[in-house]
Amino acid sequence: MSTKEQIIELADVLIRAKGYNAFSFYDISEKVGIKTASIHYHFPSKSDLGVAVIEKSILNLEKVAQTYEDKSPVEKLERFFTIYSDILNEKEICIVGSLSTDFNTLDEKVQEKLKVFSGEMIRWVSSFLEEGRNQKIFAFEDEPRTRALLLITNMISIVQLSRLTGKEDFAIVKDSIKKQLIR
Repeated sequence: MSTKEQIIELADVLIRAKGYNAFSFYDISEKVGIKTASIHYHFPSKSDLGVAVIEKSILNLEKVAQTYEDKSPVEKLERFFTIYSDILNEKEICIVGSLSTDFNTLDEKVQEKLKVFSGEMIRWVSSFLEEGRNQKIFAFEDEPRTRALLLITNMISIVQLSRLTGKEDFAIVKDSIKKQLIR
């Protein structure tokens, strides 16, 4: 892994663990073992680093969507749940959940990139929900985008809440969503 990739990876971990405003280039320099000037070489500003972290998340989502392109809507739904199961098991919060709490303090470049990522997630989930409804696998009355918003917000919230109430509640919410959705 290159130094630039290490910096992005560590920034991602710090954003999810501490929040965007609670880490500095100094925190990264200590952990990677480089000078802060080296970080500035790759990322002139913290906003540039924030954008790079979100771009990594966008690429990861694109890979998931491509890998599951020919899978059934139920398999896509399960993969969607796995994203949040992994976040919970790694004792993190999702990048959207973390950065949205800092949204008003983020540079406009970071805000815009976060909106792009959120939009991509909403589009992917909406598309497999619509596909599932068209195939009579999923049953719901609202628009696919509305249902996608409900799914995503439920998963973002239950990852955070189950840190307090226990992993069992994550499973309960996930199973309830599936029961309501699958015919």
